[in-house]
Amino acid sequence: MIEQILLGAATAFVLVSLVGVYRTVTGPTMPDRVIAINFIGSNVVIVIALIAAAIGEPGALDIALVYALLNFLLSISISKFQVDSEEGVL
Repeated sequence: MIEQILLGAATAFVLVSLVGVYRTVTGPTMPDRVIAINFIGSNVVIVIALIAAAIGEPGALDIALVYALLNFLLSISISKFQVDSEEGVL
């Protein structure tokens, strides 16, 4: 029973991530796209953790942790690139 609830929650997070995909494609500015990509990455981490809990595979939590760190590094590097590319900022 709990496995179905966890998988249902994972499905809900995947569906919510589609909003982030739409925002990534149609975002008018680069910061909008960065936030949407970060949102999608966070949802992927949550989905991996929910699936790991549903199937009883604790090793998948390590994958979620590594993906979370990569998501953080991606947002930091894109933000740094954005700041460096604009004149007069910092």
